[in-house]
Amino acid sequence: MSSLSPFIDDHGAEPPKVLLVDDDEVTLMLTAAALRDHGFQIAEAASGEQALRMLAQVAPDVIVLDALMPGMDGFATCEALRALPAFENIPVLMLTGLDDDASINRAYRAGATDFFVKSTQWSLLSGRLRYLLRASRMRLDLERHKARLGRAQDLAKMGSFDWRRSADGRGGTLLMSPEGLRVFGFGPGERLGLHTLLRMVPAESRRNFVRLLRGVLAHSSVLATDVPVTLPDTRLRIVHVEAEPEYNEHGQSIGYTGIVQDVTERRTAEDRIKHLANFDPLTGLPNRHQLIWRTERALQHARRMGHSVALLLIDLDRFKNINDTLGHTAGDELLIEVARRLRGCVRHSDQIMEGAVEAVGPAWHRKLEAVGRLGGDEFVALLPEVGDQRDAERVAQRMLDVMREPIFVGGGEWVVTASIGIAMYPRDGFDVADLMRNSDVAMYAVKNQGKNAAALYSPMLAGRGRERLELESALHKALEREDLVLHYQPKVDVRAARVVGVEALMRWQRGAVLVPPGDFIPLAEETGLIVPMSEWLLREAARQVKAWQLSLGQSLPIAVNMPTRIFERSDLVERIHDALGHYGVAPSSLLLEITENNLMKNLQDVIPSLHRLTEIGIEVSVDDFGTGYSSLAYLGTLPISEVKIDKAFVRELGIAQKGAAVVAAIIALARALGLRVIAEGVESLRQLDELHRLGCSLMQGYQFSRPVPAAEFEQWMRDAQLPRRVPQLGSALELDAADAARAAGGRFV
Repeated sequence: MSSLSPFIDDHGAEPPKVLLVDDDEVTLMLTAAALRDHGFQIAEAASGEQALRMLAQVAPDVIVLDALMPGMDGFATCEALRALPAFENIPVLMLTGLDDDASINRAYRAGATDFFVKSTQWSLLSGRLRYLLRASRMRLDLERHKARLGRAQDLAKMGSFDWRRSADGRGGTLLMSPEGLRVFGFGPGERLGLHTLLRMVPAESRRNFVRLLRGVLAHSSVLATDVPVTLPDTRLRIVHVEAEPEYNEHGQSIGYTGIVQDVTERRTAEDRIKHLANFDPLTGLPNRHQLIWRTERALQHARRMGHSVALLLIDLDRFKNINDTLGHTAGDELLIEVARRLRGCVRHSDQIMEGAVEAVGPAWHRKLEAVGRLGGDEFVALLPEVGDQRDAERVAQRMLDVMREPIFVGGGEWVVTASIGIAMYPRDGFDVADLMRNSDVAMYAVKNQGKNAAALYSPMLAGRGRERLELESALHKALEREDLVLHYQPKVDVRAARVVGVEALMRWQRGAVLVPPGDFIPLAEETGLIVPMSEWLLREAARQVKAWQLSLGQSLPIAVNMPTRIFERSDLVERIHDALGHYGVAPSSLLLEITENNLMKNLQDVIPSLHRLTEIGIEVSVDDFGTGYSSLAYLGTLPISEVKIDKAFVRELGIAQKGAAVVAAIIALARALGLRVIAEGVESLRQLDELHRLGCSLMQGYQFSRPVPAAEFEQWMRDAQLPRRVPQLGSALELDAADAARAAGGRFV
């Protein structure tokens, strides 16, 4: 059994099957017994005809044939065997008693794998069979590996080749694998020479490729390159060629061996990836990465040559309005058309890419000129060589001119203007960051001055920009340090001679300076700080309501002005509940104000919050009424309680008849809709008298009190007496003095 172990380990768990064919019964019996002892399974056949019939049932691993048999001898049997499918490669050992060259050659011609002279040396026969089986397995493995390699090469569109130098050194022989032939569009049986391959290379690339080949051959160096080729079916493909030299025993180069691979798809994907990395997918313009790279190259050249570079930052005016109104699809179409127009204003080039700028000629830096897109509605124009600032200004003016032509998108024609900031190297900066920052400063200066223009950077503009940044930073800290304060202005019912509420107005105590809301509220809205500031305002107003309940013995509703984005929050009601519940005050203690303009601009987003607020008992007032062009169809259905006549109309009372007509119309409309009406900005007795005459008795303004801190307002409430503060009030309002005294006890309460 031990004699079987090496063989079984080598072949597998099951012993190999041998089909033994011999007409001599004694020889057949002895040989079969000996081979069984050496670990083989034996199937016996007494003739060649019987062996052929047994093949399908036995499925042998190796066949042992006696050469000389009556009828079909071993040679004929082997020939018939090789003609059968699936038996072309099975190992066949021919047993012969003839030790002559003619028999041996005849055995090989018949298809025998090996021959063995009959003898009783059974160990030698067993070893020969093991060798045949092992060689057969190795050959089969090699065939499988070759097939797998062929499939892998087909999938990878790859093949191999050998090129051998001719004896005279003037040419060579090219041998291409079938897979390699397929790469070049040829069938397996076709011949392909080096000259044929060279003619497949397009003429514009052939000269450089031939020069490369000559250099490689002259130095016996490694070849690795991509070559464009035109296949016989006219398709243009990119083929990667790699080859390394081979040497003879004397160290002389005898040729090259290598691989060819169709890398067209890979190169296309790489080019696509490179394009996406460097160009904006919407407009096709260079993106931020590509623009920075181009600007850096332009600045390097400008330092060497001593000329100027200009960077123009272009930002569209009011693009957000068009994008929000017409939709993002129309906005994208507009950006594409803007990009096309801006691109036409410069000598734009898309061909300059990283790593190959100097190759385009001595004036390569001029090819860097381009318009690119930073993102959103921001574009940049790079002018890599300008004589002075007037050259940059002329390009900017050309851009402003082309932008004035209407653009047809979203079913209509629209005019989109632009604001352009210009920064110059070396005057305004020495690197990309400086130029980008300073062109941005100049562009925002144009925005602040009315848009639709261009401006050169100047240090004075930078100072304004720094002030804005400092103000923004300080505003962040003001919220953290609780530097925000509320001032209060009374709302007076002059007919009843009493204070009916107050309005809380936010102020910023910045050190010793009291910053008015007009200087920081727009910045807070732009930066998003208005949201936490408004939340603080709600909490502080609720706290003050509770404080006055304790100190004055009465509950004064406080009106707070809220930005639109607060009404759009889904958690608005919960936050108000938390603020009111924390101080134990009723919902009627707060009145939320929203300007008419903001209300109508975001009506659909705000309406759900208005209904939820009304359900919990919080009233809503429309501020600056009359300036936002409200739709009467909406106004009649909105859950609001009050409208405030804008101070612009109040200012005209007693001066222009139209002012009185507008106020009268607002009062009549409010009464018809069942709404309270209050006039703000009352600063004179003339205005007070006119408002009362027109039927408005709720007022607010400097005529009664300026907005003051909580402590001063509380003292004002204690000291306020109607006759002393407004002596003409009785006659102006035509009130019954006795009724007023009885109703108010002679004081504003």
